[in-house]
Amino acid sequence: MKNVLVLLFFISSLVSFGQFNDDTQWNTIFDGNGLEEWEIPKNNVWWSIEEDVLWAKSDPEKIGSILWTKQKYRDFVVQLDFKYGDGIVDTGIFMRGEDSKNVQVQIGESGSLKRDMTASPYIPSLGYPKEAEGIKDLLKLNDWNTIKARAIGDTYTVWLNGEKVMTYQLENANLTGPIGIQLHPSKEMTVQFKNIIVAEL
Repeated sequence: MKNVLVLLFFISSLVSFGQFNDDTQWNTIFDGNGLEEWEIPKNNVWWSIEEDVLWAKSDPEKIGSILWTKQKYRDFVVQLDFKYGDGIVDTGIFMRGEDSKNVQVQIGESGSLKRDMTASPYIPSLGYPKEAEGIKDLLKLNDWNTIKARAIGDTYTVWLNGEKVMTYQLENANLTGPIGIQLHPSKEMTVQFKNIIVAEL
């Protein structure tokens, strides 16, 4: 019986930690010192670094912006810390570019649904096909949160503050592209990011 319990513990450990083990080669793409890994938009008035934190702030015309990585990714996991600022925050992580067959992992309020859809997948051609679970209890509105999003083939998985909250499979998904952080247009808001890391899988 003791051996069986040990075996069950070992198996459960593999399930819990197998996705992100000690062999995961994390690369820092924002550490507070600069945006060398990113394509800074022309006439940038949206993105700035203050005290090692990446700030996204709406411009007076509320045009919005997306900050893209220079590198394109296929199968990967990206993790970052975010904190809500002023206004109604509507941001997110673009997984492999911006088109009708890409997932954006929402952070903040959905403009169409008028409620917080953090960690849920948004697809331009489908809207929100699935809603992340347990967000109300996990999301810290006035403090830092950690979100982790993984893309393997056509399957997307998201964790919020250490808890798995969403898995979604997108048929005919675009399989290669850059990672983007969105500052949604037509909004007046600020949002902060730090500790952005990515690992190719």
